[in-house]
Amino acid sequence: MSSPVVTRFAPSPTGFLHIGGARTALFNWAYARRHGGRMLLRIEDTDRQRSTEPAISAILDGLLWLGLDWDGAPLSQFARAARHREIAEELLRRGRAYRCYCTAAELEAMRERAAAAGLPQRYDGRWRDRPESDAPTGVAPAIRFKAPSEGETIIEDQVLGRVVFHNRELDDLIILRSDGTPTYNLAVVVDDHDMGVTHIIRGVDHLTNAARQSQIYEALDWPVPVMAHLPLIHGPDGAKLSKRHGALGVDAYRDMGYLPAAMRNYLARLGWSHGDDEIFSTEQLVEWFDLEHVGKSPARFDFSRLENLNGHYMRATADDALLAAFVAFLSHAPGGAAMLARLDDDARARLRLALPGLKERAKTLVELKDQAGFLVAERPLPLDDKARAILDGDGREVLTALLPVLEQTAWTAPALEAAVKSFAEARGFKLGKLAQPLRAALTGSSTSPGIFDVLVALGREESLSRLRDQAA
Repeated sequence: MSSPVVTRFAPSPTGFLHIGGARTALFNWAYARRHGGRMLLRIEDTDRQRSTEPAISAILDGLLWLGLDWDGAPLSQFARAARHREIAEELLRRGRAYRCYCTAAELEAMRERAAAAGLPQRYDGRWRDRPESDAPTGVAPAIRFKAPSEGETIIEDQVLGRVVFHNRELDDLIILRSDGTPTYNLAVVVDDHDMGVTHIIRGVDHLTNAARQSQIYEALDWPVPVMAHLPLIHGPDGAKLSKRHGALGVDAYRDMGYLPAAMRNYLARLGWSHGDDEIFSTEQLVEWFDLEHVGKSPARFDFSRLENLNGHYMRATADDALLAAFVAFLSHAPGGAAMLARLDDDARARLRLALPGLKERAKTLVELKDQAGFLVAERPLPLDDKARAILDGDGREVLTALLPVLEQTAWTAPALEAAVKSFAEARGFKLGKLAQPLRAALTGSSTSPGIFDVLVALGREESLSRLRDQAA
């Protein structure tokens, strides 16, 4: 019987949770959930100068916003340094590691000679087989892993296929620094083993680390986890992803008004596919996700596709759920606090009534916020340039003539539409000649949901007051 699947997401808390890290977390989460396993979270905080508590909080908040939960408490790699040192000593006892007494000056000279000769800048192994009796006094040694110098290290990667490393090209890496602190490759192996990780799913930039870590696993007689290395994410122009392409923190996408479900769907399609399916639920992702259909080539991040997908999710989201997401969005969005302060019970009811029309026109919650502003605006309503131009023509006279009709009309969309159409026909107007000044006066803009929906959403008293404000 095979052991249950255990994956892990192991970010370094030196900055925000970027889009590549979010995709890695999603793939680990989806794989674990599909197989009824667990996804663990490890914070690789051994770089004490660059690791910060705000960065850790940003990573956890980003995962929670995306809806990616983990099993158990997050593990701190730094807190396990004693265990890492214990394993370094074990490798010494096994003869698979040795003490290196090279000084910083010697290592620099080594690098300079290699560079001058056009060779890779590698450690030359000078302390690999020297006896301890040669150790200089007063020098604290580093501990290096005694890597195999002949043969090959092979990674049977679940995405890339068989990857072969010639051992002569991999030097003896430091696993414990001279100050006793463990290095990345040792810490990762020990932690993954102790956590019971069965599948390592991470970026292709870790491929060389995979070879080094496999050697450490084998030196300890530990089983090597299944490995899958994900291709990079590029911009739409094929260049390495940068900030101009969208290499931003997950919190930035939240602030730009994307829905978590849309982000999960979009990230899943960055390098993985299920036939021709472009839009699918998170439940379907969990049901379908596999490593066999992760592509080998870099995925391309495209903001326009993300926006279109998000627009689909906004239209498909139930109005009450979208309203709750929108109100939560206002609590952190730029300028959202001011709208939130004006969103009393009456304004919230108006927003709920207008939401079916508003969400048809908005691709993000930011656009929804901009379009919904008229619902909570204070009178007299500010007008944009186009609305002012509409009313500065004969729009105000039209409103003045129409007001008595509206004052006598039942306040439902069908009744209002019938009254306005009857008024237009009686005067030989096209409906647009009435709808445009109504829209300008009611919303302060030349665009909005259907004008009769706007009238109903604002209600009789607010609508008539706004029209009176702008009438001639």
